[in-house]
Amino acid sequence: MNKKEILEIRKQYKPEECSITRICGCYVNGNKEIVATSKDAFLSLPEEEIFKYLTIFKQTLSGTIGKNLINMEFPLDQEMPGGAQEFLLQLRNSKLQNDMLIEQFYEKIIENYNYGENYYIILIHVAYDIPGKSTDGSEMFDASDEVYEYLLCSICPVHLSKEGLSYNPETNRIENRIRDWLIEPPAKGFLFPTFNNRSTDIHSVLYYSKQAEELQPEFIENALGCTFPMSAGSQKSTFHSVVMNTLGEECEYEVIRNIHDSLNEMIEEAKESPEPPVLTKPEMKRLLVNSGITEERIESFDANFDHIAGEKAEFLVTNIAETRKFSIETPDVVIKVNPERADLVETKIINGKQCLVIEINNQVEVNGVPIRTIPTEE
Repeated sequence: MNKKEILEIRKQYKPEECSITRICGCYVNGNKEIVATSKDAFLSLPEEEIFKYLTIFKQTLSGTIGKNLINMEFPLDQEMPGGAQEFLLQLRNSKLQNDMLIEQFYEKIIENYNYGENYYIILIHVAYDIPGKSTDGSEMFDASDEVYEYLLCSICPVHLSKEGLSYNPETNRIENRIRDWLIEPPAKGFLFPTFNNRSTDIHSVLYYSKQAEELQPEFIENALGCTFPMSAGSQKSTFHSVVMNTLGEECEYEVIRNIHDSLNEMIEEAKESPEPPVLTKPEMKRLLVNSGITEERIESFDANFDHIAGEKAEFLVTNIAETRKFSIETPDVVIKVNPERADLVETKIINGKQCLVIEINNQVEVNGVPIRTIPTEE
């Protein structure tokens, strides 16, 4: 799913446009024991509760694609009878009316979700009547020809509120505050099936993780039946390893700066596109060649890429590029440069020593104090 498709689903989480048919909940304690469960028609809930639940559902579809929101496909064996996809389809098709399937779902989550404290599993069934679109992109609500039925699961930590004093208007006094068990924003969640090309795609899941580096591979593989993807941090470190191993002694400042500039250009060019730019093996090879790596070093690229990343690995450019900083570090000096002006720094040999040379103008400060710059020689 891309940004536009996720946004279209999130827009439905409003009371006036709500297409949620049913909601189920399961409160689990730190010992993996079920404390309480619930099943309700969603719109039968009190209005105040509906608003709070809708906020949770929006949060489960928030964040950056490739970091917090990850598109994952089912392996072929999980699409066979008895696989994870078949189970989720049965659960979806039951419209959350089959108590046995719901209990099995809770058991799968509890068994595989690694969290040592209390949490609340929320599962909803939604039937979204997809509006058609005219040639100018406007929605035509009377031209729908598909209903997108899906499940959205949100897993929320439950913590005891902090101790303190509060004002009691009934007694007009400051009193000891009553501590409550509060449902917090979701830490994990998923949507199935996905909404690809504005249509139902039963072959994939959209996975949500509030912390991009805490994806929980066991949960993904055992509860959802999907292959664990590289996290954003893993993509960056893997990309760096391929670059360093390929460049070897040619890992020079100018080459790395060229790679930095090219990655940021790719992000800028794709700014208006709903799909984030992706770097495949051939595209990365082309990137290195264009950045100044020699033919001799590029010969080792294929073997390095396959060994370190895997032949079919892909990198989201937004996960491997530095768009907010450009830093140069030595054991004693750290230089931070506007990422759009990395060209102001270059390397030179001066008096036999390798030096970093920084182009400056007449606006220079040291510890917040403006200093006089040396006039340019005539």
